[in-house]
Amino acid sequence: MIYAGRVDGESLAAAALLAALGRAAGILSELRHPFVRGRPFSYVVPPAGVRTGATFMLPDGREVTFAVLVAASGNGFRVEGGVTVEDEALVELPARHVPEVRGALALLDEYAAEVGERAGALLDNLLDEIV
Repeated sequence: MIYAGRVDGESLAAAALLAALGRAAGILSELRHPFVRGRPFSYVVPPAGVRTGATFMLPDGREVTFAVLVAASGNGFRVEGGVTVEDEALVELPARHVPEVRGALALLDEYAAEVGERAGALLDNLLDEIV
C-alpha cells in the first residue's frame, strides 16, 4: 500500500479491514455453478458490520446463501460464516469473538475460503435431491 506521510496503526488496521473484506467478497462473488443462477451481495449490518456472499436460486425455488460476516462486537470483532438453504443451516461455522483486528481478519479469510470451497459440492448435492 502507498501512503503519503506517516500513517498511524488505526489507519493501517482500517486499510487491512477493507482489504480483507475485498478478498472475502471476491472469493464469494466468483462462485459459479453451470446449472444454478447466482448473484453476489454485500451489505452493511448496523451498527458496524459487513456481510458478504452469494445467493443461488435452485430450480425448485429455494435460495442457497453462502456468506461471511465481520462486525465490531464489544471489545473486539465477531466473525461468522456458513451456508443456508432458506432458513436451514447446511454449514454453520462457529461465530467467534476475536479481540484484535488482525486475528479477526485472518479468521474472515479462513471462513471465506472454507465457505467458498464447499459451494460446488453442496450445490451438486442439493440438485441431486431435486432430481
